Amino acid sequence: MRWVFLALAVWGTIHPMSYFIAWFQENGWSIMAMVDAWHVNDATSGLVWDLTVAAVALTIWIIYEAVTRRDWVSLIAIPATFGIGVSCGLPLYIFLRMRRA
Repeated sequence: MRWVFLALAVWGTIHPMSYFIAWFQENGWSIMAMVDAWHVNDATSGLVWDLTVAAVALTIWIIYEAVTRRDWVSLIAIPATFGIGVSCGLPLYIFLRMRRA
């Protein structure tokens, strides 16, 4: 089961990034322009906030468990979450958490 989560983390990296890279190639490599594009209407703003809340909740869970379990390696899922997305960070964290099971 652990490897399923690793595969999901890889998929959660490659699939969204293919869209991001295509957008950047078409519209220029401006992060602020992409942030503006995320808020072009209420639907996209709602998705941004949905994923932001999920990322914050995941981060709090990762930090709590890293301190409780003294599992510092699992903290790598935090930059993966904010740098790539929850679609990578969550399955990556589950993969890392399951390594001692």
